[in-house]
Amino acid sequence: MSEPGPGPAAPGPDPAPPHGAHGRPLTRGQKWAAYKESPYFPATVLLFILAAAAGLFAGSYTYAMANPTPHNIPTAVVSQPDTARGKEFVAAMDKALDASLVIHVFKTPAAAREALEEQEVFAIVRSGSAGVSLDVASASGAAVAQLLGESAVKVGDTLDIRVSVTDVKPLQKGDPRGLALFYISLAAVIIGFVGSIQLSVHARSLIPLERIAFTIAYSLLGAFSIAAVVDWLLGAVDLPFAESWLILALTMFTSGMVFTMFNTLMGRWAMLPTWGLMVILGNPSSGGAVSWPLLPSLLGHIGRWLPPGASVNAQHTAVYYQGHQRIFPFLVLAAWSLVSITVFWVWRHRHPGGRDHMPEHAAAAG
Repeated sequence: MSEPGPGPAAPGPDPAPPHGAHGRPLTRGQKWAAYKESPYFPATVLLFILAAAAGLFAGSYTYAMANPTPHNIPTAVVSQPDTARGKEFVAAMDKALDASLVIHVFKTPAAAREALEEQEVFAIVRSGSAGVSLDVASASGAAVAQLLGESAVKVGDTLDIRVSVTDVKPLQKGDPRGLALFYISLAAVIIGFVGSIQLSVHARSLIPLERIAFTIAYSLLGAFSIAAVVDWLLGAVDLPFAESWLILALTMFTSGMVFTMFNTLMGRWAMLPTWGLMVILGNPSSGGAVSWPLLPSLLGHIGRWLPPGASVNAQHTAVYYQGHQRIFPFLVLAAWSLVSITVFWVWRHRHPGGRDHMPEHAAAAG
């Protein structure tokens, strides 16, 4: 016969009621401090930042590009011969374009053409006994050239003046809308700071000189890749290869160092000012997709001083106005690079990378 099993266990003593500091509910300040230390705080901040960034991104491009309107179109007028019908035509054109023409008077056609080559004017008006000739430059902006040509024909029909429109700087066949240079500059800008981000994530132990050296290296290699694909592989644009390559490399390097500067100053939030400066503000105002005369006037002025606008400007001149390259866009890119390097170097101890920031056992293993 089996022996009876043990009976039910006697109930133990009741657990001690909470007491002391551990028993009190957390105060509002303690809850907030705990929340800030949790991963939920940056995730919540990112929710609102991403929502705002999406709206700003769509808004900036829509504001700049959806409805391009002429504001200031520099136009050359040749004074000799100067006919009454020619003056009437120019006045009617200005009225048709809502007083957007900025007239520059030149004594000879050669002087006017030199101004067009220097990109000081977008069109040339010459009047004579046979009518009016309008020279436009699609290379300076396809939308501007189209707008001027269409307006000139309409004004000529209204005034019963014979108008001849000639595109003296046509775009290349592989780039009929003139957007290829904008796209390659956009690629250089974005890959430039994305490369710097990846260095910070996957090679964060690089010391400052090494980080700068690798930024130079991926800029040169990436720029070569962009130029080779667009020119040699796709044949979209016939680039002056060496000059275009170096412009793209300088653009990529500048973009990468701009992120590095903000990463030094702001740590994990560095993407916010980088994206705002280079993409939300810089690319729509660059004049690549919509020429500066058609941009809102403030954007047209700001864009020239930002890296994307300087890159588009230099690339555009290199391809379509060879022999008339200007130093200003290179000075803009160089200034942004120099400022970024200086900030990074002076405050390098604040940068989240570098071997000084590694744990001792990881540094020893390295």
